[in-house]
Amino acid sequence: MSRLFRSAVLAIAAFGSAVLAQTSTTCNPLNSTCPADEALGQYADFDFTSSVTNPSVWNQTSTPITFGGNGSVFSIAKHGDSPTMNTNFYIMWGSVSVVMRCSDGPGIVSSIVLLSDDLDEIDWEILGSNKTHVETNYFGKGNTTTYNRAIYYPVSPSPQDNFHNYTITWTKDKLEWLIDGRSLRTLNYGDALGGQQYPQTPMKIYLGAWAAGDPAEPKGVQEWAEATTDYTKGPWTMNVKNVYIQDGSTGAEYSYGDMTGSYQSIKTKAGTSLIVQALNTPIGPGAHWRALSPATRAGIIIGSIAGFALFVLTILFLCIRSTRKGLKEAAKADAEWEAQQKEAVEWQKRYNADRASTIGSQKSLAHYR
Repeated sequence: MSRLFRSAVLAIAAFGSAVLAQTSTTCNPLNSTCPADEALGQYADFDFTSSVTNPSVWNQTSTPITFGGNGSVFSIAKHGDSPTMNTNFYIMWGSVSVVMRCSDGPGIVSSIVLLSDDLDEIDWEILGSNKTHVETNYFGKGNTTTYNRAIYYPVSPSPQDNFHNYTITWTKDKLEWLIDGRSLRTLNYGDALGGQQYPQTPMKIYLGAWAAGDPAEPKGVQEWAEATTDYTKGPWTMNVKNVYIQDGSTGAEYSYGDMTGSYQSIKTKAGTSLIVQALNTPIGPGAHWRALSPATRAGIIIGSIAGFALFVLTILFLCIRSTRKGLKEAAKADAEWEAQQKEAVEWQKRYNADRASTIGSQKSLAHYR
């Protein structure tokens, strides 16, 4: 089942606008003139184990997403949860690799989707209750008249218990799905209804999880999910450690030259996009540190060590000076005490001599009398 079909049934079921927004478009260039799409125009990689997302580059919708040692955490705990993040940029051809561990919740779907403004779509979808197979799918121009494009492939070890690298390589000639570098499926341009249903317009990248087995879902959706979601046994989480993206084109913007939706109609504006500027803007203390040049980091480290050493030397100097001052004061006090003792001894001697003289005089006087 595709994300587009999921959005359609969710719209009917009034499941929530945040969920529907994941696979909808604000302006369809097949029907009207739309603003240009911000291009990536280069290679970019994202490590979600050591940093959060730059909001200028990645957009988070619906349920909040957290970050930790296992990367970004897409958690589903209750009805309506549908954690999703998508790029604020587009690629035109290229490749996308996502290192992901899928959710194991019954009826929970972990997904990687490439989606264009005119609803070309490329999918990875992994069911939480299916620990042996993954689904590949695609759609052209939002055509959901048939659902015969999905193909399941075996994967080992289980995608719910292990991280795998899910890759999509996309050119004007063919589309390929790979797991851990192993090719599973190839779709040639001409095999998609002579190219009419071949995904061929600039795409954003979406990562997310949703509950296809929710009891509120239509019966057909729940059957596809292979299980009914019981939220009392949750929460369930999908983790994404790394994302590697190569835009197959260069430039600042992509725009539609007409309303045919063909790759030949796509125009590329030369230059550097605002996204590239955002990519070069560090987010968080760790990212700011990593953004410094090796020489600058070395200078900061050396300066910190020197500052600490100066601090220690200052404290040591003060201690020594205080100790010396204490010794001098102690010696002075000892000398004063010794002087006082000497003076007391001298006084005692004088006192004794005077007393002896007085006694002698008294004895002489008594004899005289």
